Amino acid sequence: MSKAPSASGIILPFATVTLIWSSTWIVIRDQLAIVPPGWSVCYRFALAALGMAMVARLSGASLAIDRRAMLFAAALGLTQFAFNFNLLYRAEVFLTSGLCALVYALLMIPNSLLARIFFGERVTGGFVLGSAVAIAGIALLFLNEYRTSVMATPAQVLLGFGICVIAVMFASVSNVMQAAPLARTVPMASLLTWAMAIGAAADAVWAWITTGPPVIDPRPAYWLGVAYLAIAGSVITFPLYFRLIQRIGAGPAAYSSVLVPILAMGLSTLFEGYRWTALAIAGVLLALGGMVIALRARFRGKARR
Repeated sequence: MSKAPSASGIILPFATVTLIWSSTWIVIRDQLAIVPPGWSVCYRFALAALGMAMVARLSGASLAIDRRAMLFAAALGLTQFAFNFNLLYRAEVFLTSGLCALVYALLMIPNSLLARIFFGERVTGGFVLGSAVAIAGIALLFLNEYRTSVMATPAQVLLGFGICVIAVMFASVSNVMQAAPLARTVPMASLLTWAMAIGAAADAVWAWITTGPPVIDPRPAYWLGVAYLAIAGSVITFPLYFRLIQRIGAGPAAYSSVLVPILAMGLSTLFEGYRWTALAIAGVLLALGGMVIALRARFRGKARR
């Protein structure tokens, strides 16, 4: 019989991931000033791969993995560190960081549905209801953004929303991959080192094809942002988050997204001048309320098992 994860073994990594990822959204915004999004993503994960390799060696994990694990790392690198982040950075060209965080807050929905399809995790009626309420809230937020945005035209807002939704789907695929048996047999640091390195290589190829040779931003703030996103936002958080998925499931691990957008929207208000209207407030309340309903239904369903 497997040992249940302790509260401290869940709460501390959960809180760490939540606090760090709440701040990364606003840092990504600054990455889009001079450097094309593809190159910013590439720089981030090239540095993250080096940092993760150091973590692997310090922990005694070997970077030598077999062919099946390497193919798994490649799939993870392409879905999470190439497709997902390239799309996310492009979405932030048109949308405020707080709104992107709110779209990612819906990650629990595809995570839970994919976990149901591939691993038989139960989805309750309360979860479906809460998810529907949360989606309605997100719809109100984007209706507000469509009407009032000063960052982008209405067509660009729709484009940004579509890009962000596709990015969430790629993130969900990579999340659910962590529940696969193979992911539990390979040291996390070793797996992520290769996934980030392969993702960075794919990012470089895509960036070169679509925007040309590397572009360098001379501002120290840009490179401090790259370092923060690579080390704090990737090397520290992804092992914690993926380990949470393996311990408590892909759906519950995404519940950090209930708290992340609250902090992210606050930062967006302070630094991006996000304008609150009655429609926006109603959207946030519905989105967060729906996610809480889904969260409670999920835990009640687990308690009955």
